[in-house]
Amino acid sequence: MNKTIRVIMIDDNEAVLSSVKKYFKESGNIEVVGTFKDGKEGLDYLKSQSEEYDLVLLDILLPRIDGIKILEEMRNSNINKKVIVLSSFKDDYTIKKIQKLKAEYYLLKPVEMEVLESRIEELFKDKLEIKRDNSLSVEIEVSTLLHDLGIPSHVKGYRYIREGIMLLYTGDEAMQLITKEIYPEIASRYQTTATRVERAIRHAIEISWIRGDIKLMEQIFGNSVDFERSRPTNSEFLTTIADRVKLKRKEYIG
Repeated sequence: MNKTIRVIMIDDNEAVLSSVKKYFKESGNIEVVGTFKDGKEGLDYLKSQSEEYDLVLLDILLPRIDGIKILEEMRNSNINKKVIVLSSFKDDYTIKKIQKLKAEYYLLKPVEMEVLESRIEELFKDKLEIKRDNSLSVEIEVSTLLHDLGIPSHVKGYRYIREGIMLLYTGDEAMQLITKEIYPEIASRYQTTATRVERAIRHAIEISWIRGDIKLMEQIFGNSVDFERSRPTNSEFLTTIADRVKLKRKEYIG
């Protein structure tokens, strides 16, 4: 099953479109597959290409056809896709109208990208799950652990670390050399260089050591930390978390 959440965005604000596309460009879970600044053009696409997307990010004020009308047309046409409304409107009438039309979320602009990402992932837990006894997917488990370790999701190193851990978790025995195998693979996926990947991961770990849960760090890295530097190396960080996740999954399954 394709685990990428395909997003269509209908918003006449070019800055907002650009910001959302840029943020999710490096996401392993969420892909913006189409954007529209005109309400009618957006609605025509939603009706004609209903198999090509999973979620609609929808503004209210749009040229030709507004967001309320798009929601009404979607429901009338039995287009049962999830919708998150992004709007600067705060009046009760608009909010109640959107609720009646069964939009999943109503988020006031400006919206923090981390909040939007979190809401999208909440809506598609079933799509992201590895379906075995309703256990959470490994990727969500890793993401949660990284947040607990104090690494904010908006820094590049967060995504690179998550990607590296997943490569170590799912890869064969040959993919164990961080510098020679993991960094180049991540760099290829995100159209950057291995050196930048390494630096971004190091920066994210340094943030973690300032912001993270000390007890959790001691629990995870207590036996692998170079105490002279008071933090694990990039390789230690990635392999230790990957091994921890593997062990927990084996315990769960077994």
